[in-house]
Amino acid sequence: MEITTIVFLVIIAALFFYVVGIYNKLVSFKNRYQNAFAQIEVQLKRRYDLIPNLVETAKGYIKHERETLEAVIAARNAAATGLAAAAADPGNAAAIKELAGQEGVLTGALGRLNVVMEAYPDLKANQNMMQLSEELTATENKVAFSRQAFNDQVMSYNSYKQSFPPVALAGFFGHSSDASLLEFEDSEAIQEAPKVSF
Repeated sequence: MEITTIVFLVIIAALFFYVVGIYNKLVSFKNRYQNAFAQIEVQLKRRYDLIPNLVETAKGYIKHERETLEAVIAARNAAATGLAAAAADPGNAAAIKELAGQEGVLTGALGRLNVVMEAYPDLKANQNMMQLSEELTATENKVAFSRQAFNDQVMSYNSYKQSFPPVALAGFFGHSSDASLLEFEDSEAIQEAPKVSF
């Protein structure tokens, strides 16, 4: 009878440590995607800080394009608000989707500003404008890399959480919903194959 009790206790202890391992791995994966989002947040804040300087530099040259400049600032402010909401809970699918939408609007507004700037050679040749444009481009690249790292961590978290047996315990441990990928509208356009006709 003593051996049966010992075997039973060993089995219970093994199950306990197995469940603790699942819990710890879920927490680890969640912390990884939250940290990856923090890296996106740093780069997006840098981008948002550069935009007012870009607009201020452009103001002196493109006085007749006030509507375009105001659209860029409005889109930047909306995206910054969306970033704050998403940073508060990177696992919130609605906040991530909202941020992605606002980033799409900001990218469109910056694209329109670039088109307008093409018509002003003096503005394009301005040293401050060239430096700001270069910094903005570098920041855009960093945002893309950070977004890829975040999406990789989200995929790892979701894959582990959806596998068996973690799927049976995830809800009990407070991991009931999947994390959402951060996909900007421009990334969807890039992924589409170009259509060629002869």
